[in-house]
Amino acid sequence: MAALYWLIPAAVLIVGMALWLFFWAVGSGQYDDLDSPARRILFDDDDPAHHAAAKPAERRHDEP
Repeated sequence: MAALYWLIPAAVLIVGMALWLFFWAVGSGQYDDLDSPARRILFDDDDPAHHAAAKPAERRHDEP
Protein backbone atom coordinates (compact mmCIF):
# COMPACT_ATOMS: atom_id res chain seq x y z
CA MET A 1 0.00 0.00 0.00
CA ALA A 2 2.85 2.37 0.78
CA ALA A 3 4.21 1.95 -2.75
CA LEU A 4 1.01 3.46 -4.17
CA TYR A 5 1.78 6.72 -2.38
CA TRP A 6 4.88 7.02 -4.59
CA LEU A 7 3.63 5.39 -7.80
CA ILE A 8 0.45 7.41 -8.28
CA PRO A 9 2.13 10.85 -8.10
CA ALA A 10 4.98 9.57 -10.27
CA ALA A 11 2.49 8.36 -12.89
CA VAL A 12 0.60 11.65 -12.80
CA LEU A 13 3.88 13.53 -13.22
CA ILE A 14 4.94 11.39 -16.19
CA VAL A 15 1.55 11.82 -17.87
CA GLY A 16 1.71 15.57 -17.26
CA MET A 17 5.17 15.77 -18.81
CA ALA A 18 4.02 13.73 -21.82
CA LEU A 19 1.04 16.04 -22.35
CA TRP A 20 3.26 19.12 -22.04
CA LEU A 21 5.70 17.66 -24.57
CA PHE A 22 2.88 16.82 -27.00
CA PHE A 23 1.36 20.30 -26.82
CA TRP A 24 4.81 21.87 -27.17
CA ALA A 25 5.45 19.81 -30.33
CA VAL A 26 2.08 20.78 -31.82
CA GLY A 27 2.61 24.44 -30.94
CA SER A 28 6.10 24.56 -32.43
CA GLY A 29 4.94 23.12 -35.78
CA GLN A 30 6.38 19.62 -35.55
CA TYR A 31 3.25 18.11 -37.12
CA ASP A 32 2.56 20.75 -39.79
CA ASP A 33 3.87 18.83 -42.80
CA LEU A 34 3.43 15.07 -42.56
CA ASP A 35 3.59 14.22 -46.29
CA SER A 36 6.79 15.82 -47.64
CA PRO A 37 9.30 13.97 -45.42
CA ALA A 38 7.81 10.64 -46.48
CA ARG A 39 8.25 11.50 -50.16
CA ARG A 40 11.62 13.23 -49.79
CA ILE A 41 13.38 9.94 -48.98
CA LEU A 42 12.39 8.54 -52.38
CA PHE A 43 14.41 11.09 -54.36
CA ASP A 44 18.15 11.43 -54.76
CA ASP A 45 19.42 14.69 -53.27
CA ASP A 46 22.15 15.00 -55.91
CA ASP A 47 19.74 14.80 -58.85
CA PRO A 48 19.47 18.30 -60.39
CA ALA A 49 16.17 17.39 -62.09
CA HIS A 50 14.64 16.77 -58.69
CA HIS A 51 15.69 20.20 -57.41
CA ALA A 52 14.29 21.87 -60.52
CA ALA A 53 10.96 20.07 -60.17
CA ALA A 54 10.58 20.60 -56.42
CA LYS A 55 7.98 23.09 -55.36
CA PRO A 56 9.37 26.05 -53.38
CA ALA A 57 7.04 25.25 -50.48
CA GLU A 58 8.40 21.70 -50.22
CA ARG A 59 12.06 22.71 -50.31
CA ARG A 60 13.89 22.83 -47.05
CA HIS A 61 15.43 26.11 -45.99
CA ASP A 62 18.98 24.75 -46.01
CA GLU A 63 18.84 23.51 -49.63
CA PRO A 64 20.46 25.68 -52.29
